[in-house]
Amino acid sequence: MYSAMAGSEGKIAVVVGGGNGIGEACCELMTARGWKVIVADYDLEAAERVASKIGSSGFKVDVRDLKSVEQLAATVERDFGPVSALVIPAGVVQDRYRPEEFPVDEYRNILLVNVEGTFNCCRAFGPAMASRRKGSIVAIASSSAYIGHPLYAYGPSKAAVVNLVRALAGNWGHAGVRVNSISPGPTMVQRQLRRPPGRYAPNAELHLALGRKLQPSEIAEGVEFLASDRSSAITGTDLLMDAGQAAGAGWGFFGGVPSPDDGKGVLLPR
Repeated sequence: MYSAMAGSEGKIAVVVGGGNGIGEACCELMTARGWKVIVADYDLEAAERVASKIGSSGFKVDVRDLKSVEQLAATVERDFGPVSALVIPAGVVQDRYRPEEFPVDEYRNILLVNVEGTFNCCRAFGPAMASRRKGSIVAIASSSAYIGHPLYAYGPSKAAVVNLVRALAGNWGHAGVRVNSISPGPTMVQRQLRRPPGRYAPNAELHLALGRKLQPSEIAEGVEFLASDRSSAITGTDLLMDAGQAAGAGWGFFGGVPSPDDGKGVLLPR
């Protein structure tokens, strides 16, 4: 169970992409920490389901359409009050293709949602925060921004999110608005890639220093921290929450990250 935490009671947070996965976990944790969370998602039914669960309101939004996001921002500010935190988990992953077989329309849509969609959200909510000289924006990037992989659109799009966050942090910093991102590693969400064997290989844990995938609730902890005043000195930063994916990457040349009982480089307590 999540525990309440002082400092965020009654503050309004908008989670764009809150209808499932990491976004849903963010809605639940932030509500438990005292935030008033507004749920927005392209899937209105999903947004309303999560909103009902946390005792809030759900809205449909298409992050590809700036007017749609601006309308959401205006509605929330009018009906609920000033937004203190914007969380942007909205994004799409991709099927695995050979580069020469990647459908152009799908490639463009991934960039449109993940990059332009993130920018649209920041553009719609950021200026009002800046006018009040207070606010926090947290975008969800990905560990894919830092490593080589067969995700030829998703990875570049998330690398762009990391860079966008730094640019916006510099622009709004003197106005009291902090902009950060979180880059999750392999996370256990319901949404899977359509092509077998699913989003991750069955032995993905072998390449993670912690030996396991992440839970959405763990990512939500990082999001809530960056959204809250507890991170008041942090802006323009990407928080890598990857279960040791980067730390374990090089171990593949030596047979994989050692498990506690294989005797290969790990010291066990006696």
